[in-house]
Amino acid sequence: MTGKTFDEYREVIKQCKDVFEKKTKDYGTAWRILRLPSITDQIFIKAQRIRSIQTKGTQKVEDNVQSEFSGIINYCIIAMMQIELAEDARSNLPYEEVETLYGKIVKETIDLLFNKNHDYDEAWRDMRVSSMTDIILMKIFRIKQIEDNEGKTLISEGVKANYQDIINYAVFCMIKLQNSL
Repeated sequence: MTGKTFDEYREVIKQCKDVFEKKTKDYGTAWRILRLPSITDQIFIKAQRIRSIQTKGTQKVEDNVQSEFSGIINYCIIAMMQIELAEDARSNLPYEEVETLYGKIVKETIDLLFNKNHDYDEAWRDMRVSSMTDIILMKIFRIKQIEDNEGKTLISEGVKANYQDIINYAVFCMIKLQNSL
């Protein structure tokens, strides 16, 4: 992965974390009540809205597409936090604890990106944002199928790897959108 990609990636994550921090200060960790399928559906809603806007070429709600990609990233991180905290029944977590977990998940996801980006040689830079949106939706449908199968897979990677891929594609989309401004 080039230094440029790493810097752009970190900047996008910084923007997402800033929103996450502010919402956590506003709402606490209310998301702890959500089961994984509910979080997956939240991600789906955001990705479907992006695709709808891309297809129609217009939108009626002011929230921009970049904020939807940011929401996808944060909900994927929340989903992985819920996986990590599966045995922890607390509904209210101190921000410092959540922030540490957020950082751990981001680091694992960046490490995955680094390895994949090496093998794929930054192919994402030549992809369309609309194609990456479709891939995000496909990965959401994969997660939903795994959830419907109670987490069992025969050969496929699990939900965590799919959440990580969704994060990486959403980050790529945000980088491409920011670079097109």
